[in-house]
Amino acid sequence: MMLQITVRHRFAGFTLDVDVSAPPGVTVLFGPSGSGKSTLINAVAGLLRPDAGRIVVGDRVLLDTAARRALPPHRRRIGYVFQDARLFPHLSVRANLLYGRWFAPRGAQGARVEHVIEMLGIGHLLARRPGALSGGEKARVALGRALLAAPRLILADEPLAALDEARKAEILPYFERLRDDVSVPILYVSHSSAEVARLATTVVALQGGRVAALGPPEAVLGEVAATGARGIASVLRVRVAAHHADGLSELDTGAGALHLPRVAAAPGTVLRVRIAAQEVILSPAPPEGLSALSVLRGTIAEIAPGRGPAARVVLAVGDQRLIARVTQRSVAALGLAPGQTCHAIVKSVAIAPEDVGQQAPR
Repeated sequence: MMLQITVRHRFAGFTLDVDVSAPPGVTVLFGPSGSGKSTLINAVAGLLRPDAGRIVVGDRVLLDTAARRALPPHRRRIGYVFQDARLFPHLSVRANLLYGRWFAPRGAQGARVEHVIEMLGIGHLLARRPGALSGGEKARVALGRALLAAPRLILADEPLAALDEARKAEILPYFERLRDDVSVPILYVSHSSAEVARLATTVVALQGGRVAALGPPEAVLGEVAATGARGIASVLRVRVAAHHADGLSELDTGAGALHLPRVAAAPGTVLRVRIAAQEVILSPAPPEGLSALSVLRGTIAEIAPGRGPAARVVLAVGDQRLIARVTQRSVAALGLAPGQTCHAIVKSVAIAPEDVGQQAPR
């Protein structure tokens, strides 16, 4: 179901002015602190009444200031997942989950309890209380409670920000399953490009209260205006080709193979991989005598000098784009130019486990 958000609101020294339309899936509000992410999500939740706006989920109008229509928060049918799970400490996991059912409208077609428990892998936790759960387990229970309220929309306000890297790696696959298996749209707030690359169907990059870029993650994360020069990255669609005895997995990009520490996916599985632009080395000739195993062959599509000494080089690798951030001196020394064949070298250890995730259905 489509998500349409048009909001304009003025604070002292700051104006939020956003107009976006996003398809079903996970829509990520992405940007630095102070860009307007929390203000926008509060407007959607009904916690902020904007000066002007219209918010529609599917065919349900949550806000239309022109028509003087504004549903109160408790009637918007929104499931909210916070940074801290906010579970009831005196209740068991099962009771926390079932608490969400109290907020489901009578007769609403929500998710079945058994399906939610299986999807989130929390069956063995049902008798425990929140104090005995890890951060990742608490996040999964909070997500299940939100689902069982039969929401028309789920709001996730930086739900992984309080977790360490190990707990993030634990919870991210469950958000992927939610994105792929549940029809409820998700509005997800993050300032982590790794989370964006893993989860997003659509990215709304905010800067200073306005939309700096809008589109799929593979397009938005490559834009300096959306991420800042040091944050640009590529998101490649790959297919698991093989797992090797030395612990490496071979991923086919269509323009060469990436060799990464073993990924938990069967051969043939389609994944998405985030590659930070500063981790890509370029060579006009096929490289020899290097320890790096991952070499992709492409054609230079664009070279964009930055404000400082850096340049952004975009390679067409098959039907995808790979971005490298190098110095302008290197561009000149190598004689790089659009249309030229070039080889991109990627270090396997530069790609962390959280940079590899399931490809969203198309």
